[in-house]
Amino acid sequence: MPTVVLGDARVVFDELGAGEPILLLHGFPATRRLWSQIAPRLAEAGHRVVAPDLIGYGESEPAAGVGTGMGNQARWMLELLDRLGIQRTTVAAHDVGTAAAQLMLVRAPERIRALALMDGVYGGEWAMEAVASIQRWEAGHAARLATVLARRLGKEMRGIVAAYEGEEGGRRLIRAAQDLDPRDTAGILGALKMRQVPALVLWGNHDPFLPVEKVARPLADLLGADLLVFEAGHFLPLDAPESVIAALRTFLARAGE
Repeated sequence: MPTVVLGDARVVFDELGAGEPILLLHGFPATRRLWSQIAPRLAEAGHRVVAPDLIGYGESEPAAGVGTGMGNQARWMLELLDRLGIQRTTVAAHDVGTAAAQLMLVRAPERIRALALMDGVYGGEWAMEAVASIQRWEAGHAARLATVLARRLGKEMRGIVAAYEGEEGGRRLIRAAQDLDPRDTAGILGALKMRQVPALVLWGNHDPFLPVEKVARPLADLLGADLLVFEAGHFLPLDAPESVIAALRTFLARAGE
């Protein structure tokens, strides 16, 4: 498994295929395994696919004392692109990974070829109530957190949440939750609207955290993006992988015209 050491972080990632690059960013409380049914198919379609664990998630680690908020994630992902020699890429992101993607676009628009956002955030709408209990979780009971999350999120997420089993895994997840801050994207809506890149918004119509009308539609309107809604919950890449693949392949082909 490829690993890149940055100045204040170590990034573990999967890399598949060759061709036009696409960077896949997961959200909370996931890992790069969220894309396990998506990444190989994109590689087969002729793309160089890079799917990292965000820093502080999965197997990627920050330096001691460095926060793992989405502002730093955006910086790290741009640094990862530099290290991989990728000058310009499409970014597909899910959940709070979409915050990192939006910040990448605002900070370095010349690096972003196109943007595909799935069940993500808009302005200050981050569904923080869904992670409040994890932010308050007692560190002394951290070893129980992965088990509770797996039961809460359903069988599709069990294999992914397993990355946070044990006391240290639970503590990492608590720290990641505590570093989430909607202020990272609350003030960038005007800048986002000015960025003229092809964009696509994909959503599950049964997302219990980030409703279509409250989050997806205004996000799509802001970006001038098509909005595609599927029969799925929040974890769209797991719930409806065939629909996601079909939508992304069509979008990537059009973005390349």
